[in-house]
Amino acid sequence: MNKITMIQYGCGKMSAYTMRYALEKGVKIVGAFDINPDIIGKDISTIIGGKKIGVKVQNASELDAFLKSTPVDVAVITTTSILAENAPAMEVCAKHGVNAISTCEEAFFPQNSNPKVTKKIDALAKENGCTICGSGYQDVFWGNLISVLAGATHKITTIRGKSSYNVEDYGISLAKVHGAGLTKAAFEKEIASADNISDEERKKLINAGKFAPSYMWNVNGWLCSKLGLHVKRQTQKCVPQIAKEDIESSTLGITIKKGQCTGMSAVVTTETKEGITIIAECIGKVYGPNDFDCNDWTIEGEPNTRVVIERPSTVELTCATVVNRIPELLCAPAGYTTTEYMPENFYKAEALHKYIEEVGCCDCDDCHDDCHEGCHGNCKK
Repeated sequence: MNKITMIQYGCGKMSAYTMRYALEKGVKIVGAFDINPDIIGKDISTIIGGKKIGVKVQNASELDAFLKSTPVDVAVITTTSILAENAPAMEVCAKHGVNAISTCEEAFFPQNSNPKVTKKIDALAKENGCTICGSGYQDVFWGNLISVLAGATHKITTIRGKSSYNVEDYGISLAKVHGAGLTKAAFEKEIASADNISDEERKKLINAGKFAPSYMWNVNGWLCSKLGLHVKRQTQKCVPQIAKEDIESSTLGITIKKGQCTGMSAVVTTETKEGITIIAECIGKVYGPNDFDCNDWTIEGEPNTRVVIERPSTVELTCATVVNRIPELLCAPAGYTTTEYMPENFYKAEALHKYIEEVGCCDCDDCHDDCHEGCHGNCKK
């Protein structure tokens, strides 16, 4: 296979890493798209840094026309955290047979929060022979890391996870979704109230595509799928994080006053038919001077195991995971294929297209014996 061709959809903070990482792994970027008039028309080097590359950011509305005339292997989508907001771009990619991978947190396992949109994208991707999925930090640190530890455990009763991150690092959309800058009363009304509902009401919202999941909602679903567990009941609760002193938010362009919300903690509890309970908490807020990212998971059972990672470079790890996932994406079955059906992510020391050449995934008529296990007997041409 020749160099993998890629487009970047969403040219904010995350794209500075995804585009640079992709270029350094031998990927050819042929297009970039955004809605921000301040960057449209500018060379992507103004985002990445370094010398001029010769690819200008285009208006997101031009994506469909671009894909009609330009062959593209993969689209990297780094926009918002909600599947419905990413769906239009995913659907355009799927319509043109372009594989797409997104940092959208809900996209990691959307079938348990928005099955309606997931099925629509899945059908379109299968029809045109491409794969759509979500990946990022959660793929490794909330997903595969935990499943690997579970594989070293004789008996599991409870899995507890807690992870924190600075919403300043991910842009204004994420900060707003977390309630940063709201008063406590506004938080209860605009964010927390959505979870003060019955299981039946939540199910109706999910089926209608109107449910707003916290990140761990989709992570718990992914873990259950990966570990072969069957969900009996799943609930979530959002708790505001309150500023103890005034905090400046460069992303929001405001000063969050003492007593206002810096973000939120979302706790998702999943009960399974196998008797294993997963309790996962995600804390996203505007950081004060003494705050830092932390990933803390415990598997309780026989034996107990705890892993704590302090100060992970969450943004860079998210972007590197997405870029390293590209070969598996290209080899995966057509449709909306979540990453628990792909091999564990691994380090790519060479240009990404070489990992596809080695296994022959993209050009075989039938799966070869040595084909990448991610193909699951269903290679795409």
